[in-house]
Amino acid sequence: MPEEKISTADASKREGSTGRPVRADAQRNVEALLEAALAVFAKSGVDAPVREIADAAGVGVGTFYRHFPQRADLVAAVFRHEVDACADAAPILASEHEPGEALARWMQRYADFIATKRGLASALHSGHPAYGALHAYFNERLQPALAGLLKAAATAGEVRGDVEPEELLRAVGSLCMQASDDGRDQTRRMVALLVDGLRYGAGTARGDR
Repeated sequence: MPEEKISTADASKREGSTGRPVRADAQRNVEALLEAALAVFAKSGVDAPVREIADAAGVGVGTFYRHFPQRADLVAAVFRHEVDACADAAPILASEHEPGEALARWMQRYADFIATKRGLASALHSGHPAYGALHAYFNERLQPALAGLLKAAATAGEVRGDVEPEELLRAVGSLCMQASDDGRDQTRRMVALLVDGLRYGAGTARGDR
């Protein structure tokens, strides 16, 4: 009997087709699979054997397919998981650091996310329908996260206030995409220089936007 297919979106909310909330152990399995897949993809690529991912997560292959019946479901879920982690880091950093420092740290966190995205690029650009909504999800989650940090830093007079979140996301993406696969230190330096550039003219341009 084939495994019941469950959409990735439902995997974190429901158990099977009963409509019941996912049990805590099932949710742990989903999280473990996402973390394991990210590590395995980085090492072996997105076409890595399912068994390798399941073993790394400490679950059986049947559990893998129960949550992610197709590889595209898993790739899309890993992408959304990393987008969420990056977006959720913004308010945490804002609560722990001064506005300018929070922005600088988040920019580096975003650069790390882009490195993850590079590893998924071949799959994400394949045209599979499972990936169709990911670009919008990326913008819906990350632009507001960055906008809040930018506004706080501009209001505090620590960065210029005439930069739009979309512009900055694209700039960091361009820097990261041009870096070599082993050039993480160089990428972090370039992102730090970009943040330094935001400080030029701080307090003189639309700091109240």
